[in-house]
Amino acid sequence: MTSTIARLLIDFGLVILIWMIQLMVYPSFKHFSNDELLKWHKKYTFRIACMVIPLMLVQLFIYGYQVLKFQTTYHILGIGIVLLIWVITLLKFVPIHTEILNNTHTSKTLTKLVRKNWDRTGLWTVLLILSILEFVYRTH
Repeated sequence: MTSTIARLLIDFGLVILIWMIQLMVYPSFKHFSNDELLKWHKKYTFRIACMVIPLMLVQLFIYGYQVLKFQTTYHILGIGIVLLIWVITLLKFVPIHTEILNNTHTSKTLTKLVRKNWDRTGLWTVLLILSILEFVYRTH
């Protein structure tokens, strides 16, 4: 399997995952009582981390490899977007999830979680579009 196809598959998987989180998972947090959310969130964060962390690491590796090997606009823009997603995740989302895990969140925290996640949803969607465009370009 070429790195372009692998990247396309990883990007596709992460886009499906982030759209499900954005449209179903995060909005559902508002429907839990604080105690129920705390119990569910502990399970959710562990389970989602088992899926997302390996995908994000593979994505980072593939983009890093491709930017070193090819250095095209697609790859440079792609690695920039991937790194931006990492920064946003670490600086904005880890603290929000920590608030929920520590049971110090408010209704505003849950609203902020959904609102801010549109940034990652958009970035991962753009990344998939770029991967599709590059795949089409390389195969024609």
